Amino acid sequence: MSLLKPTAKTPFHIDFEWWKQNERDWHVFLRSLLCAEHQEMFANVEEGGTVDWVDAQTAEVKPVDGIQHTLMSHCALLPEFTDVHTAMVEAIFRVFLVNGNIPMSAEDLGKKLGRPTDTILKTISGPRVYRGLRPYQPNIPIPETGG
Repeated sequence: MSLLKPTAKTPFHIDFEWWKQNERDWHVFLRSLLCAEHQEMFANVEEGGTVDWVDAQTAEVKPVDGIQHTLMSHCALLPEFTDVHTAMVEAIFRVFLVNGNIPMSAEDLGKKLGRPTDTILKTISGPRVYRGLRPYQPNIPIPETGG
């Protein structure tokens, strides 16, 4: 991790490796975000099931977590997934799910959410990591849908 203080232009993303190392119940949390149809579909599926996913930018085929993939490719795209009353950290997390975890700056997030850039930056750049929201390190591959 860089020792430089993030700015409003610093790109952030969801660091799913952080989730796996720090949150034992990360899979349970992701399941809770699935739409009703997919919650039922995945009710009896064991943790760790993977599907093949094609990276739209590199055309590389990667094995990814099935629940995470379904959440990002279907459930997060439904209109009811986010609304104006969603808490800040939750809204930021959901924006990254919707956009395929493509890195975004606090400025970009502020425009997308209609919330102050400074507030977003203070929230996600402090010493505490919320929901794996961390600065994107270009020399480290993004584990955006890694399982």
